[in-house]
This record gives sequence, structure tokens and C-alpha cells, in this order.
Amino acid sequence: MGQAEDLLAKGLADQRAALDGGDVSASALVDASLARIEATASLSAVVSTRPDAARAEAEAAAQRIAEGGARSVLDGVPILLKDNIVQAGEPATCASRILENFVSPYDATVTEKLQAAGAIIVGRANMDEFAMGSSTENTIYGAAHNPWDPTKACGGSSGGSAAAVAAGLVPVALGSDTGGSIRQPAGCCGVVGLKPTYGRVSRWGLVAFASSLDQIGPFGRSVADCAATLEVIAGYDERDSTSVPEDVPKWTAALDGEVAGLTIGLPEEYFVEEGVDPGVLARVREAIGELESAGAKTVPVSLPHTEHAIATYYVIATAEASSNLARFDGVRYGRRADRPEDLQDLYMRSRSEGFGPEVKRRILLGTYVLSAGYYDAYYGKAQRVRTLIRRDFDRAFASCDLIVTPTMPETAFGLGEKSDDPLSMYLSDVYTTSVNLAGLPGLSMPCGLSNGMPVGLQLIGKPLDEATILRVGDAFERLTDHHSLRPPEGA
Repeated sequence: MGQAEDLLAKGLADQRAALDGGDVSASALVDASLARIEATASLSAVVSTRPDAARAEAEAAAQRIAEGGARSVLDGVPILLKDNIVQAGEPATCASRILENFVSPYDATVTEKLQAAGAIIVGRANMDEFAMGSSTENTIYGAAHNPWDPTKACGGSSGGSAAAVAAGLVPVALGSDTGGSIRQPAGCCGVVGLKPTYGRVSRWGLVAFASSLDQIGPFGRSVADCAATLEVIAGYDERDSTSVPEDVPKWTAALDGEVAGLTIGLPEEYFVEEGVDPGVLARVREAIGELESAGAKTVPVSLPHTEHAIATYYVIATAEASSNLARFDGVRYGRRADRPEDLQDLYMRSRSEGFGPEVKRRILLGTYVLSAGYYDAYYGKAQRVRTLIRRDFDRAFASCDLIVTPTMPETAFGLGEKSDDPLSMYLSDVYTTSVNLAGLPGLSMPCGLSNGMPVGLQLIGKPLDEATILRVGDAFERLTDHHSLRPPEGA
């Protein structure tokens, strides 16, 4: 068990070598993951496990591997799904009372792909309710804690997935990113998080928050692990009308450690002193210096509509949430109020009892901006600004290959610190929302510490150009050892 537990905190390449070499079995690895999840229950990173099914799948994987038939780099490797990605026969609660007893009748496309690759899904990760939040505090399971400091938030909404990878519960976990919900918790927890281009990974089986913004992506200990996982889960899916009909590149083959000749854009709007932790800016500038020393060039670029990104995002996201969450009405599935007086009472009580405060807040905002007399003033205008934000990126990419920014303006904040100040919480995503509005790929990776907590470095790529940001991220890992840092024991 000791060797297997040690392997959980290492990369996929180490686990693959140990599994294929017979040094450890898939069963031992899964047992170690389940034991580690139980031992770290106080983190509240994982909300449910499937021990019997996972162990049976691990035995089958062990047999395959022993016969020399490993399906992929993930074969026999334990993995977690965010609680809004469905799996047949398993709960999918979205951390909400309204889906507290819901069991999915089908698999998400990414779930099918993971199982076809031999990955062992050991459980489900905590999240903000319906992916609405930046701290994984809006959850019926209790706030998730940051493994680096349990008094700190682990980011959100995919905070459970990020915390699980940081704490060595699994080597890889999936999350979803609507306005930064993979990259922001990755930055908080000192792991790598990848938001692919919109449409690169099927959203079939992802419970929708904001359909034009949501995207599934991986967390890992390294850029290479995220690249390998993306190769498994990406690809066209006819069941998702927004899926991009593009072949899946061999992203791992692009990780050659070279950045010479690449041009990095540095947006002036992301490097202002006001409102940004000086330690964050210092670590990010040091990271840029490392890339320059390896042969990359930097150029200043401008994204002038950045100042409108948060407002634009919260108009569009809440409008889409209002529409998407209308299906949770107490009639077809989910929570139903006891003994309603009539249909209207059923709707009102089921939804008021089932949804938490943040979800209600966003439904109200979204309904307001879509209402008669306000649609053009708010939602229509937000869509026009979204186009301007996308054009800003198009112009910037005319002079650079990728853009580098901080992931967040600060390191992980304290649990409860922003709970009573929604606007302050929303500003945690100030550096990430533009990427979703423009549908671009984005990667967050650790670039050092500030006051003992991880700092996130964000790499933003051109549409469908995950290869460049993965290549640069991998090269940065070869130049530094930030990705090898682990939370202090007993934190």
C-alpha cells in the first residue's frame, strides 16, 4: 500500500511504468486511492465513492495489463469526476439539494471515453452548486478545504477536483470551466488545469450551467498528464451540437521542451499594480523571465475590453443559467415538495427548497436581464461586448503565438472571507472569464509561492491551438520545479 500511495502523487508516466512493469497492480492503486480519500475526508474534496465497482474494474484492468493489453496511459489509473458530469448508475447531485437523490441513467461522453481507455472512476468531486461559485463553499457537502492550508478556499467551482489532485488522492480529475472554474482552483491548489477550446470536448452529460461557456477539462500533476488526458476525452460528438468536427491531435508529441522562436503576448490590462497581490505579479514576471531565457520573445499587447469582461460574463452566464435551470421544477426529476397545494405551489416550493442562495441569486439576475424591456439593454448589449472581447484576442494573436497572464489577482483566500460579498467573489475570476467568452483554450500551472501559497500562471492560446500552450507549459516545467512542490504534510 505504501508504494501505491506514493505513486498517487506522481505523474501518469510513473504510474504507467509501475503498472506495466508489475511493480504495483491496478487493484493496489485503486485501494490506495480509496484509502487516501477516506483518510483525508476532512478536506471535503470527494463527495461519493464507488468502491465495489472501482475494485471490480481494477481487477479487470490488472488482468489486461498482465496480458500486455493496456488500452491507454490511463488504463488502471484512478480518476475522479466533478459532480456535474454524469455516470450511469451513480449519483449526480451538482452539490445541490434539488438533485440530492438523483442517480444518472446514462454516461456522459467523457465518462464513456474514460472507461473505454481503462481509467477507473473511483468517485465524484465536490463543487459549487451547479458550478456557481469561486470557492467550493456553495455546496450541500460542506466547503472543500485547500490542502496547502485548510483554512483557505481551494477555488471553484471545480475545487474538489483540484484539491483531490493536490492532496494526492488521484493523479487526474475532471472538472468543468464556465468562467475559470478549472484554471482558478488549479491556481489556488498548485496543480495544472486545462480548459480546452470551446467544443473540443463534448458537453453531452455535463449538467449545464451556461451552455455557450461551459467546457470540460482535466486537472493533473503536470502539463504532460493534462495533455495525455485530453487526448482521451477530446473529439467530435454528434450528440453535442456545439462539438467541433476536428481530429484529436497527438498533444503529447508536441511536448518537446522548446520555446525558442515563440512570441508571448503580455496584455497591459492584466499587469496593473492596483488590486493585485505583489507576490503574484513577482512570480508571474519571474516565470516570463524563465521563458525569455529559453528563447521566447515577449511583446506588449492590448485587450482593451477586459474591463467589461466580468460584467459581460455575469449577464450572459446568469441568463443562460436561468434558462437551463428552469427544467428543475419538481415534476420530472429531482426534489419535489411534499403535499403541494397546486402546480404553482409545487414549482415554487420545490425550487425554493432545492436551490441554494447563490443559485437563486443567479437565476434572479438571469431572469431579470432576459425580461421584457431589459433584454436589449443587458443581454443584447452583453453579446455585442462579447464579440468585441473576441476581436481583441484576434488582434492580439496577430502579433503573438500565445498570451501569458496571472491566473488570479491573489493566492487562495480564506474560507468565509468573501461569502458575504458576492461582487468580491466574482472578481476572483477577473483574469479567466474573457477566455470563456472568446471560446479559447487556457492553461493554469503553478509558478511558485507567495506567502506560502501557490501562484497560478495562465497561458492562453489561439482557437484549437492547445498544442502551443501545452508545449510552453511543459517547457516551463522543465526549466523550473514549481510543479513538483507539494502541500506541507499535516496542513
